[in-house]
Amino acid sequence: MSIQRALVIGARSGVGLATADALAAAGVHVVAAGRERDATDPDQVAALLAEADPDLVVVAAGTRPRMASVEEQTWESFSAPWNVDVKIAFEVGRAALARPLRPGATVLIVSSGAGLHGSALSGGYAGAKRTQMFLTQYLQRAADARGLGIRFVALAPRQLLAGTPIGEAAAAAYGSKTGPLDPAGVASAIVAIASGDEHREATLLAVTSDGITVI
Repeated sequence: MSIQRALVIGARSGVGLATADALAAAGVHVVAAGRERDATDPDQVAALLAEADPDLVVVAAGTRPRMASVEEQTWESFSAPWNVDVKIAFEVGRAALARPLRPGATVLIVSSGAGLHGSALSGGYAGAKRTQMFLTQYLQRAADARGLGIRFVALAPRQLLAGTPIGEAAAAAYGSKTGPLDPAGVASAIVAIASGDEHREATLLAVTSDGITVI
C-alpha cells in the first residue's frame, strides 16, 4: 500500500523522530505527536486520529524504565511501563477499531526484544513489551472478525538501540554495548513493513541490523 498520511505517536525523539523524518522524506504527510499530546487519554487519541486521518499509525511512545534490580524497585517504578507503554498501545488500538481506520491502514506498535527474553533490571518493562505483542494479536483478531481490513503489527528491535536514552541506560546497567542498530535502522524497517508486501500476514516481527524476521 502507498502511504499518503501517517500519525507518529512519540515523535519527539528516538525511533519516533527517526520514523517521522523517514516518512516525511518519502513524501508522506506526517502528523508528529510528542509529549504535548497525552496518548494515554482516549479523547486525545481519537482527536489525533481525526486530525491525521492516517494510512499508517506508528506507536513509538513510552516511558523510560527505572534501571534497578527488583528489590530496589517500588511498585510505582515497576508498573510505570504498564501504565504508559501498554496503555498507549491499548488506547490507540481501540480507537483505530472504533473509528475505524480505512481498509488497508496499518497500526505498527514498536515493542522491544526485552519482551522476548526478559530484562531483570528494568522493572515491568519486559512484561509490558510482551503484553504489547499479545495486544497486537488481539487487535488483529478483532479487526479480522469485523472485516475492517486494518493491519496490526508489533515490531521488536532485538538489539539495544544506539543513541536512545533507554538503549544507553540499559547498556550501562548490563555492562554491554549498544548494537549497530539505531533509530534510523528501525525507522527504515517500519517504512518497509508498512509500504511493502513482505511479511504482510505476520503480526509479530523483529528487527536487527541484519534485517526483519517473523517472531
